[in-house]
Amino acid sequence: MSLIYAILSALVGAPSSGYDLAKRFNPSVEGSVGFFWNASFQQIYRELNRLEEKGWLQAKSVQQENRPDKRIYSVTPVGEQQLCQWIAESEEMTPIKDELLVKLFVGHLVPHQTLLSKLENHRQQHQQRLTIYQEIKHQYFQEPQALSEALKFQYMTLLHGIHHETGWLSWCDEIMPLLK
Repeated sequence: MSLIYAILSALVGAPSSGYDLAKRFNPSVEGSVGFFWNASFQQIYRELNRLEEKGWLQAKSVQQENRPDKRIYSVTPVGEQQLCQWIAESEEMTPIKDELLVKLFVGHLVPHQTLLSKLENHRQQHQQRLTIYQEIKHQYFQEPQALSEALKFQYMTLLHGIHHETGWLSWCDEIMPLLK
């Protein structure tokens, strides 16, 4: 997937400045695209310019006191059409690219405690992420059937995140005893 579609997806229904958009690619921001796609500020700004040149985005300047003007980007009808075409395209299953799994694959080369420490550290991170997801679910998605159409789809991505983290924690709990 190209970053341009992640940007268009983040801007549909939520026009914003490049700075605010870039913050949404941070996984620590609740309800953000950053939970499943990341990009640097530089990458985002570069793509914003390209998307505007293509006519997929339009920008409106907003004056600010004691600051440079900021540009608010929104998706044009052409951009929405391109996003819809992209959604309809088939996609390949994403390959797993996980540095920890490569290290485990040849883990017999190091003391078990080295890997146990790594696994415990990762386990804590996944538990923290699961806690965040569950808080988001509790705060915004208590009644899934009553959600707007757009929020139902955001809820689906949140459920994937919850299942992913739960599965990761179960896997970790299953393998850690093999190293003890």
